[in-house]
Amino acid sequence: MATLKFLTPEQKQFWQENGYIKLSNVYSMKEMNEILDAYNELFERKRQENLSGLEAGWAGGDMKKLAGNIDYTVKSIHNLQMHNAVFTRAITHPNLLDALEDIMDTKDILLHHTKAHIKPPEKGAPYLMHQDYHYFPFKKHTMLAVFLHLDDTTPENGGLAVYPGSHKLGPLEDHGLTDEQGEQYHYVNPEKYPLSKAVPVSAKKGEIIIFSYLLLHGSYLNLSDRSRRMFLIQVRAADDEPIEDVHKSPCQNLMLRGKNIYRPATMANRFTH
Repeated sequence: MATLKFLTPEQKQFWQENGYIKLSNVYSMKEMNEILDAYNELFERKRQENLSGLEAGWAGGDMKKLAGNIDYTVKSIHNLQMHNAVFTRAITHPNLLDALEDIMDTKDILLHHTKAHIKPPEKGAPYLMHQDYHYFPFKKHTMLAVFLHLDDTTPENGGLAVYPGSHKLGPLEDHGLTDEQGEQYHYVNPEKYPLSKAVPVSAKKGEIIIFSYLLLHGSYLNLSDRSRRMFLIQVRAADDEPIEDVHKSPCQNLMLRGKNIYRPATMANRFTH
């Protein structure tokens, strides 16, 4: 059992009951400014290279209905630590890992992947309620999401919404679709779990929300005049195992803290001298 370093006993209890927790003071203002500068530079650079390749809005009739049939969009980049060392420092920050150690009750924490979303003003895409489990299922369900807010975020500019305690339901049968490219979108029945009945979780710039990958979560349409920028880190415990061999990412299984006694020793296929 890990010793509490970052969370109070009350916060730990809230986490256990609700499946999510909001934390402040993980990153300093200087660190946040560095993250923002690197984030903006990366998106601007990738926009110039391939704007269409950044599109990450879900397709389908349910999404169009939720968005009110507007021409919604959200731009995304995965694996930011492969683009700028600022993000490598962000995912290995001692304050973040102290918080994760408290929540996960383990010192052995692995990276799964990172990604970033920008919801632009006036047409930022919403997301139906879903569990992340269906994209990368694990046996012990230790997978967590760390949602770092790079803007003040409310429902008006497309903020996060959750069903508190829904992580206790375990994996739910997903209700989704497959697009023309074979991409699968997993979400629960929007009539049973509508976004309108979820609990909004607003946050200030620099605050993080940590939540279980079993927690039902989604986000609102951004019709405001403000962007909503986020940086997402997914982590798991070293002793957890994937159920399916899916969702491969660069740096996956990188040790963020502790050690991985479950990983076999490997050698390169060829040596050069």
